[in-house]
Amino acid sequence: MPSSSKHSDLLDLLTLGQVLETIPSGLFVVDLEMRIIYWNAEAERITGYSAKDVIGKPCSVLEGVECGEGCGLYNPNISKPIIGANCRINTKYGKQITLSKNIDYLLKDGKIIGGIESFIDISEQVQLQNQLRVHAEELEAAVTVRTAELEQERSRLNNLLEAMTDFAYIVSADKKVIYMNRAMIEAIGDQVGKNCHQALFSLGEVCANCPLSQVLQGEAVREERINQNTGRTYEVLHTPLQGIDGSTNKLAVCRDITERKRIEEELRSTNQELDDFVRTVSHDLRVPLAPIISIAEFLQDEYGKGMDPQCLDLLKDIELQGERLLALLEDLLQLARVGKLAPPSQPVALGPLIDDVFEELVDVQDGTTIDITYDDLPDVSIPATLLRQIFSNLIGNAIRYASEAEQPISVGGGKENKQVVLYVQDHGPGIPEGEREQIFDLFYRGSGGKRFSGTGIGLATVRKIARLYNGRTWVEETPGGGCTFKIELTEPV
Repeated sequence: MPSSSKHSDLLDLLTLGQVLETIPSGLFVVDLEMRIIYWNAEAERITGYSAKDVIGKPCSVLEGVECGEGCGLYNPNISKPIIGANCRINTKYGKQITLSKNIDYLLKDGKIIGGIESFIDISEQVQLQNQLRVHAEELEAAVTVRTAELEQERSRLNNLLEAMTDFAYIVSADKKVIYMNRAMIEAIGDQVGKNCHQALFSLGEVCANCPLSQVLQGEAVREERINQNTGRTYEVLHTPLQGIDGSTNKLAVCRDITERKRIEEELRSTNQELDDFVRTVSHDLRVPLAPIISIAEFLQDEYGKGMDPQCLDLLKDIELQGERLLALLEDLLQLARVGKLAPPSQPVALGPLIDDVFEELVDVQDGTTIDITYDDLPDVSIPATLLRQIFSNLIGNAIRYASEAEQPISVGGGKENKQVVLYVQDHGPGIPEGEREQIFDLFYRGSGGKRFSGTGIGLATVRKIARLYNGRTWVEETPGGGCTFKIELTEPV
């Protein structure tokens, strides 16, 4: 057929050399004496040696190539072909490379007439494999070290938990108890392997406020729980705990606060009784006190002209002492009421409140020329009634003791998150350093206050308000003279 004839012509034109030159591998042929008789273009590209450089020479011309029986070509004990053998050679330009080669005989009429070798450069692959191996070894070493560290940390934690008298247990992500310390096992028995809600709280289903999901997300959760197995109340701190396998568990430490809760309840009851007593006594004393003051005033107004001076002085003293006692009763009632107010629905603006307090105080004390300044006061989420008591006491003291200085009273403060710090600063005579710790004590009046009226309850009320809001009160010396009263409060959440 015509097409077969054309193909035959093409095959006749095709030489073995043309075929070998198209192979994408380095390739050379040696005779029985290991001399190179053929060297293709890819072999030249890989090694840098041209056919002119190597043909007619033994293949040992390539430094690093195993020759003779060492390469296995003419070794009858090594079966052919050899596939995927690796060797390292130096190129013509001195660069060492790694080759992957295949070796076989050239046969004619069943006899060996030479050998053929094809090869490719796998240097980059070997380098990458070496890098991966080194990286894997380094990673394995790091994992070994970290595992040892975690084991050591776990051992220390275990020793610490076992030495604790507080209960401690660990719960896995699927709510199984996987550890209990000695103190807990001795109290309620070994519950390891059981669901935590069943083992610890005798519940048939998961606790309504189970903190596990929060803890697994990295949060620490604090709560109070009554343990049904012991009947006691515990403060429980739940925290994340990393396992050696990378999983996150929950560690819970339980402190028995049953006795503390009992004492707190007794204190609340006692405080309530004291508050009730103060209100009752204040009310019962006010009933007869008001007419005593009124009668003293009436006698002075109606019969004062006919009385001798000593009688008038006695009546005036009765009136003054009665008013002082009435003021004391009012202060005691205020002190008893502190803490009974609900938080405001909106934060309280301090500027208008301070203006009202200052105006009321100045109206009461006729003749004062003192002024007040403030700027950039924060809005505070604390009942306005309590804030009014704070500023009424602090600003009132500043007016009373520092009015002669004729320098303005300064009010200021700031807030960061829920922490509020407020101050009232005056330029009066100041408070001796030795009295600054006592000035907030109930009924205490400093040496500088003896010439002014007062009950010694106002600053005690300020401190009580601060304590109710997890804060404190203190006094510092104003630069240049005077007092700076400071109060720290924490807004309720």
